Amino acid sequence: MNGTSLFRQHGAVAILFCLSLGFMLGVIGLALDLAAVYHRKAELQALADAAALAAAGSLTGTADGVTAAATQAADTAAKFRYQFDQLQVSWSGAALKFGRAPGAPESDWVDAAAALAAPAGLLYARVDTAALPDIGTVETNLMRLIPGAPTRTALNARAVAGRASTNVLPLAICALSTAPASSRANVAGNAAFNELVEYGFRRGVGYDLMQLNPNGATAEHFLIDPMAPPGVPGSAGNLTAAVAGPFVCAGNMPMASVMGGALTLKRGFPIAELFNHLNSRFDDYAAHACTPTGAPPDANVKPYALANAGWMTTAPTVLTAESWTSGGIKRWTRADPLPGDASNTAPLYGTLWSYARAVPYAAYVAAPAEPAAGYTGFAPSAWASLYTPGPPQAKGTYPGSTPYQLAGGATFLAPPDASHKPGVRNRRVLNVALLSCPVAPGAVVSAPVLAVGKFFMTAGADAGSISGEFAGVASPAALAGAVELQR
Repeated sequence: MNGTSLFRQHGAVAILFCLSLGFMLGVIGLALDLAAVYHRKAELQALADAAALAAAGSLTGTADGVTAAATQAADTAAKFRYQFDQLQVSWSGAALKFGRAPGAPESDWVDAAAALAAPAGLLYARVDTAALPDIGTVETNLMRLIPGAPTRTALNARAVAGRASTNVLPLAICALSTAPASSRANVAGNAAFNELVEYGFRRGVGYDLMQLNPNGATAEHFLIDPMAPPGVPGSAGNLTAAVAGPFVCAGNMPMASVMGGALTLKRGFPIAELFNHLNSRFDDYAAHACTPTGAPPDANVKPYALANAGWMTTAPTVLTAESWTSGGIKRWTRADPLPGDASNTAPLYGTLWSYARAVPYAAYVAAPAEPAAGYTGFAPSAWASLYTPGPPQAKGTYPGSTPYQLAGGATFLAPPDASHKPGVRNRRVLNVALLSCPVAPGAVVSAPVLAVGKFFMTAGADAGSISGEFAGVASPAALAGAVELQR
């Protein structure tokens, strides 16, 4: 081979190398730019997820909740950096919208201004980074070496978050009144003893939840379809004790709220099949209806039945205020009519003030939104004015809080099974949906919920009764279950 031929071969290799070098640089550039695109997509999704979760955690179906959600989303975004932790996110409120269901159509998602005007039922937050164009644009620096390749790529990510559950039992009862709050006068006419009454219930008074009806002598109570959120038609197959049982054990249902639409109900709560599920709160698992893992006992399992109500001078002879029917048209208790019936005696009022004190109406007037620490209740000396005639009396040793709150003594009992200790405080508080009655006739019906009442189990349930001392109306925040990404 002569020198000229060899030179020509070397020249051809050089030409081929130059031609292939451009292609290889393009491929390498494509790989690097694709890596940058994928990394930015991951950054966008992380931002959307975090901001949506932060916003949803503040939503309570109120204007204050919407305001807090917008603040939480913005604060969360402000902590994010992108482009390999170099740049700060420039947040826009346009990226956040609110909805009533995770899969709602686009037209049903509203911005913060519209949400503030009509916040009821808005319990889901959606973040779409398409409203943040700066962070969504990736410059393709090396990919452009390939003819026709784009010089920039626009990306976005979307996340929806909301409550996965609400801390409400699949049990609904009739509210004794549709008034959220009213003032109960007293026989003495002393305004200082006017008492707050909420939806017809008196705080500190025990009610058998299976024996109430403001519109007739026959008790009304309902099983809620735990699988059908408000406004969604339920299924007859879900309205069974077998389906409801686990939710009675846990004390919650897999829906964001029980408010905002009509619930599907079955007339007649099957207490005979579900009372053992309720009694898990007293460390009672003998019937194997629940497990301590999913349904832990209360931290204080002391029942306050009869002689156990040791803070009362006269022991009650009934677990709750004795059932009372007024003229066959209203089923309530001896503690409710004003004035009380002349045959009332102290033992017939049942256990009083084991968990909650009666509250002066003046406290509600001063603060219609109950403080986080609760209202300051009446002193025990007020019993003689609040419960008449034949009033029960509290001993001078009645605690400064309430008997349940004590961590020792005669009103406290830790779960006896050592494996179940220490239990969960306030597990004995049942959050129960309150309906405006009468509910339409029929075995399976639908009705909206007025509010959720808190009822403290003074003693274990049985096949026909649930003893619940009224402790006020539950706030939306207290009912909120865990927040999860939905889509």
